[in-house]
Amino acid sequence: MTTEPSQMRADARENRARVLTVARELFAERGIDVPMAAIARRAGVGVATLYRRFPTKEALVMEAFTEQFAVCQAAIEEALADPDPWRGFSTVIEKVCLLQACDRGFTAAFVASFPEMQSEVRDRTWECFAALVQRAKDSRVLRADFSPHDLTLVLMANAGLTGVPVEMSTAASRRLVAYLLESFRSGTDELPPPVPLGLDLVLT
Repeated sequence: MTTEPSQMRADARENRARVLTVARELFAERGIDVPMAAIARRAGVGVATLYRRFPTKEALVMEAFTEQFAVCQAAIEEALADPDPWRGFSTVIEKVCLLQACDRGFTAAFVASFPEMQSEVRDRTWECFAALVQRAKDSRVLRADFSPHDLTLVLMANAGLTGVPVEMSTAASRRLVAYLLESFRSGTDELPPPVPLGLDLVLT
């Protein structure tokens, strides 16, 4: 069992905060496959110290991306409460793609098959997104053949922008999403049938 930050000595809290800062930086630069030893080395702590604070890689990833997960979940819940179904739907697509463009580690963390993420974050977020999609379709603002699985296609397309500088990737992501949203509007030409792509395919 890990010690709560509030119960740690001041130096231990500082080490923990430094590890999380470094982990976020490395995950953003290189994705979540960065070795724990590399994180410990850049943070200036021993590997044993790192594992005392974060017993598993999953625990470190979850803690490092807590804020981003919360932003993503809040965006979808706010969208469901938005009286404008199209605005709610399009805002979620824009926010998730912007998070992905800014931080290559976030998408990997979000779709990774960590048990904690699957039960506490990913499943709930997916259910809310599916409800958001259905609401927009019921309101006839979103094309009837849009599938929640199309989110995977969106993220796979947007993932190609993560290898360029953040200033360029964010601007390019906004333009890409604008193009895609126009194609998602009700009344546009019929598309080929949807493909049930799992979010894990974004990582391949």
